[in-house]
Amino acid sequence: MADERDAQGSPAATPRSVHATALSIGLATGAYGLSFGAIAVASGLSAWQAQSLSILMFTGASQFALVGVLGAGGGAVAAVLTAWLLGARNGLYALSLAPILQLRGWRRLVGAQLTIDESTATALTHTSHAVTARRAFWSTGLSVYVLWNIGTTAGALGAAALDDPATLGLDAAIPAGFVALLWPRLVDRTTRAVAVAGAAVALLLTPVLRPGLPVLAAGLVALVAAWLTGRSR
Repeated sequence: MADERDAQGSPAATPRSVHATALSIGLATGAYGLSFGAIAVASGLSAWQAQSLSILMFTGASQFALVGVLGAGGGAVAAVLTAWLLGARNGLYALSLAPILQLRGWRRLVGAQLTIDESTATALTHTSHAVTARRAFWSTGLSVYVLWNIGTTAGALGAAALDDPATLGLDAAIPAGFVALLWPRLVDRTTRAVAVAGAAVALLLTPVLRPGLPVLAAGLVALVAAWLTGRSR
């Protein structure tokens, strides 16, 4: 059987290699799910609440931000707004993926749930071959979803079994986990500069604002930077 080739005649990635990549990404992300489950319980959520966030929200940065704000004593409104602001990027991913995936009906709903950083990145790596791009999207999205939720379950149940999870210092793991998710996205000078500016704004405002609001202010820095960048093009 002849190899699949892209528009330029180059061989496309094999299904086996695509699935292997998806599994490796899922395993790595699942480790963050483990820490999220433990951190969520240490922040005051029940194991069921932590699991519901991973099943329904399913976007790591937003989940870490939400439990971080709640754990620091911030209000529910600030926590939800922070999570929403960080998750809004998935809508932009959907616009980029729509011509490739061409989803209809119920597949559109499932595809929307699986549109995350990892599935988008792997799909866009294979844009010259639509079949491979779709395979990468689905295999990566499903791998991350399943293993992230398994990790959340293990972490949440493990932390819930402790008398006082906070004694392990899991609150310090919230910013560590958030930075770990953010770091691979800092791929050029612009994103690094925006990250530094946002962090500086958050640090300056932390002593004077309620928990959660400095993070929202840092997010606004990113929005302003995106607007200015768009105007300059």
